[in-house]
This record gives sequence, structure tokens and C-alpha cells, in this order.
Amino acid sequence: MLRALLAVAAGVALAAGPALADPAGGEAALAGLAACAAQPEPVQKSACYDQAYATLREAVRTGDVVIVEKREAQAAQRGAFGLSVPAFNLFDRANGGKALESVAGEVAQARRDEHGRWIVTLAEGAVWRQIDDEPMRAPRPGSAVEIRRAAFGSFMMKVDGQRGVRARRDD
Repeated sequence: MLRALLAVAAGVALAAGPALADPAGGEAALAGLAACAAQPEPVQKSACYDQAYATLREAVRTGDVVIVEKREAQAAQRGAFGLSVPAFNLFDRANGGKALESVAGEVAQARRDEHGRWIVTLAEGAVWRQIDDEPMRAPRPGSAVEIRRAAFGSFMMKVDGQRGVRARRDD
């Protein structure tokens, strides 16, 4: 799952890079649309929009502009929760400009590591590892899990409403 997320991040970063760096890329395509709104004559405005649309369509075709639906951005943001992947900050716009503060899910499997701490795999594939020594009842497949941001970049994981334990994303 991590490889897939990193591949998406790299693809978005590479695709967005030319759009941000090349004035003939994505910025020019969007600037062309904005300039059309200033055209006073309807015929000129229509011709301008036709040209701007063609430029934007070409930028999408070549990968200079990548169009991501809000639900796709939210899914990517949710999938990256807990990972240190700066490229995913661009998906924060899908959440009103705010970073995701928590995720809820379901336990797919859980096991103890060599120190007796829990390693919990969520149904969507994310793996979370307990990093403190707080006691916790055994998570079972189907158990409800909530993971939220805590102080200083850490995370708290609650399973079936139990007291939270400190955790980190492990995949």
C-alpha cells in the first residue's frame, strides 16, 4: 500500500511540477480561462473560451495539468494519514484546507510483536504499531478503531472505545 501511495505522490508531484514551472503548462491554461472573463465582447469572449479550453485540454492530455476529483483526493489523504509524505499536503484542499485529524476504521488483523505491543492492520491495509506499554485488550477482526493526531506529531489509537495507546504508522 505504501508503494502505491508513494507512486501516486510521485506522479502527482511530477505532473504538477511542469504545470508550476512551465508558464506554457498548467498555469497558462488556467490563466487563459481567467483572461477570457475580462473580454467585453461576447464573440471575442466565446472565441477566447474556445482557445482556453483547447489549451487546458492539451495540458491535461500531456500531463501538465492533473485533474483530481474531491473524493479521490480525500481517499488519498485518508490513505496517507500517519505517513510522512509531504506531497500529500496538496490533498488538504479536499478537506477544506485542513489536514486530516483522525481516521476511523476496522481491524482486519492484530498480533503482538516481540515486546508484547500490538500491531494492528486495518481493513484498508494501513498498519499501525503500538509504541507505548499501556495495556490494551486484544483487538479482534471487525473491532472499531479510531486513530487521531496527538501532541508533537504522535498518534493515539483507540480500539473498541478502550483507552487510547500511542501508535505510529508502520507501512
